[in-house]
Amino acid sequence: MKRNRNTVHWLLRIGMPLLIIAVWLGFSAVGGPYFGKIDEVSSNDLATFLPKNAESTKVNDELGKFQTSKTIPAIVVFADDSELTDAKQAEIRDVKGAIEQSGLAKGSVSAPITSDDKTAAFLLVPLDSNSEFDTAIEKLRTAIDTKKPPLEYKITGPAMFARDLNKAFAGIDGTLLIVALAVVFVILLVVYRSPILPIVTLMGAMLALSTAILVVWHMAKAGILQLNGQVQGILFILVIGAATDYALLYIARYREELMHYESAWQATKAAWKASWEPIVAAGGTVTLGLLCLLASDLGSNKALGPVGGIGVMFAVLSALTFLPAALLMIGRTAFWPRRPNHVPTKTQLDYHDSHPTWSKVGAFVGKYPRKLWVGCVALLLIACIFVPQLKASGVPQSDLIVGKSEAREGQALLNAHFPSGSGSPVYVLVPADQQDAVLKMLEADQGVDTVSVATGDSEKPSMPLGKAAEEIKQKIRATITSQQTVEYLFPVEEVVARAYPFNNVQPKIVDGNVLLQATLKDVASSLAARATIERLRTSIQPMHPTVQFGGVSAVQHDTNAASVHDLKVIIPLILTAITIVLMLLLRAVVAPLVLLATTVLSFGATLGVAALLFNHVWKFPGADPSVVIFGFVFLVALGIDYNIFLMTRVREETIKLGVRNGTLKALVVTGGVITSAGIVLASTFAALYVIPILFLAQIAFIVAFGVLLDTVIVRSIIVPGLTLTIGKAMWWPSRLSRKKD
Repeated sequence: MKRNRNTVHWLLRIGMPLLIIAVWLGFSAVGGPYFGKIDEVSSNDLATFLPKNAESTKVNDELGKFQTSKTIPAIVVFADDSELTDAKQAEIRDVKGAIEQSGLAKGSVSAPITSDDKTAAFLLVPLDSNSEFDTAIEKLRTAIDTKKPPLEYKITGPAMFARDLNKAFAGIDGTLLIVALAVVFVILLVVYRSPILPIVTLMGAMLALSTAILVVWHMAKAGILQLNGQVQGILFILVIGAATDYALLYIARYREELMHYESAWQATKAAWKASWEPIVAAGGTVTLGLLCLLASDLGSNKALGPVGGIGVMFAVLSALTFLPAALLMIGRTAFWPRRPNHVPTKTQLDYHDSHPTWSKVGAFVGKYPRKLWVGCVALLLIACIFVPQLKASGVPQSDLIVGKSEAREGQALLNAHFPSGSGSPVYVLVPADQQDAVLKMLEADQGVDTVSVATGDSEKPSMPLGKAAEEIKQKIRATITSQQTVEYLFPVEEVVARAYPFNNVQPKIVDGNVLLQATLKDVASSLAARATIERLRTSIQPMHPTVQFGGVSAVQHDTNAASVHDLKVIIPLILTAITIVLMLLLRAVVAPLVLLATTVLSFGATLGVAALLFNHVWKFPGADPSVVIFGFVFLVALGIDYNIFLMTRVREETIKLGVRNGTLKALVVTGGVITSAGIVLASTFAALYVIPILFLAQIAFIVAFGVLLDTVIVRSIIVPGLTLTIGKAMWWPSRLSRKKD
């Protein structure tokens, strides 16, 4: 019998923890290599973010029928201070030849297109849309430099913007991860004052992340979800931050139980029993909030829902399995050099000795609960006044990258000499018998410069129409009439007709449609270009309902419209889901509604502060509506985590000590861990700023500031103050609301 007991003892206290650790290490060993492979299943193409039913997506799907190959243009812009001489124009033509000889172009490089002021010209180079843009652009630059052009030149266009974007995202699986882990390690060293606990905590986070990446990679490979650099970066930060937060909660409770129990096994059982519910509930609310993104119209948002949910799920599992097992095996040594000693005589009210700083905070809140929460709420409401100043209507593609961007510099050079939409036309799918009518309506719009039609001819892929064709004929006419000494056998207009370079070229008709290409006067990725798309759809589609618009401008317009739609759908879904979880967890109605109100207020105040800083300090060009959606998901879902950490302990202590003493004890014993968790999460999200993408920089500030505001003001002052003011009614209609103190 004794032998059997020893066997059970060994299995429970040694065998089971070792098995749990071995399983996690096994998953990590398999998933670790996928850190370097995740780019294989990731795409940063803006069009892939759109829903399948978006108009621009449908047009994008049809483009392949009008093109011999799927390409994306790079634009090489040449400029000089004075008019280009014949010799310089010849050198640009030589560059064209060199690019074609390099074999880089997927099709014909356009003839040099000269500006009206004769001081600039550009070449349109079609690149394979599936190519590695960084390599392709370098090969293009090498081909250009072989001719040693004397003119200043810049490379821009969609291919160059894609290259800059990919280059910016390149640091996600290296720089971002290193910075985030380094920051968290330093914070944990300060919090724990132990070299062992930070290592164990971060090991648990990395095991969760590598396992999550293993699952996400295979789901993306199978086409179940669309992964991109934005989602990839947020996954890294979310898992590290969430796993560390949950670890902080468990470790704080484990340390507390080690003072009550001499046996590490008994302390582990008590800590796990007290921690599993808030950790699961916290992870569940974040996961539910993220899964609400499945209702989004945007592919990028849809992807973040399951990807983030998977990451948080593994963070919860790591905190409740690997971490307890590892700490059980290490024992009190994990806290070296400040090992918690077992004190058998310790009573429930001795918590003040272990938390002297937060005991002072608790005494202060207990003395002035109403004044404190009213004053703090007033300050947050003032900050909310500035929310309407947040310019969240989208930003041009050229402003997506923070800092230096060669594509942006090249676009500025192009804009200075040509219609700003050159090289990135609006694609208009039109029934062939409606071509002339739609052409007139396009040319009548103030935002359209020229219109051409796809021919399917590799030498002349597009043919100018309307005003653009007439301008070419006018140049031919002017040349003829200027040559006074030449006598022609035919009338001038007949000579013009014969000299027109697009004679006998016909539009390509597919399924009864032609593809018109409208060059806009504004930059294709600008807000003005999006306004032109909306205006064209409004004026043309009522009369020609089968006409559809695509291209860069239409993609960004549809993306923005989908984001605005998401704001109206996703936010109510998240609020409803989190409210239900809180009611089930706290067994009450009033407390969840109060907690939700404080979280939303904190979010509003954060957006107000962000609006002031974005507009007047950092002078950002604006923000995408998805910044608001992502900010809401993270701040509300993660903010509720801290509510759960606090209020589950408040409920536990209120049952034993009454509302006042229970609330103040919960505030004191959880204040340190919640604040530490908030600092960790804020720091991990702040690490997103190392990736020079405007969206991530804005999310980094909103989440970091919002989390600190939530932990320092809302959880430490407003929620305890409201709980003390409302009293037992906070727990209505549960029995706790009727319990006598």
